[in-house]
Amino acid sequence: MPVTERAAQFSPFAALTGYEDAVKETARLTDEKIELDEDAKAILDEKLGWIRTQIEEPPELEITYFQADGKKKGGSYVTMAGHIKKIDESKMVVIMQDGTKISIEDITKIN
Repeated sequence: MPVTERAAQFSPFAALTGYEDAVKETARLTDEKIELDEDAKAILDEKLGWIRTQIEEPPELEITYFQADGKKKGGSYVTMAGHIKKIDESKMVVIMQDGTKISIEDITKIN
């Protein structure tokens, strides 16, 4: 038997292809979306109103928002720093200078 064929006999065998990836995906933690109370929503609306008046020279902001997970229930909270380019009222999104679109409903904090 040639050496190359003999080596193939001892190569690893994965009987359960994809099992390890499935275990890692199940173990990955996600957060649940927090529903804001009316007072917190009013504060965010006030801050967005102020930002609308400053849109010509937008200040540096930090926006914390919920980003849904594409593979399982839940998601994670992301904090992004930058300048707001536009607030699109019809689509209910904030568009950042780098093109990132953030749903206004997902925003939890603006600093």
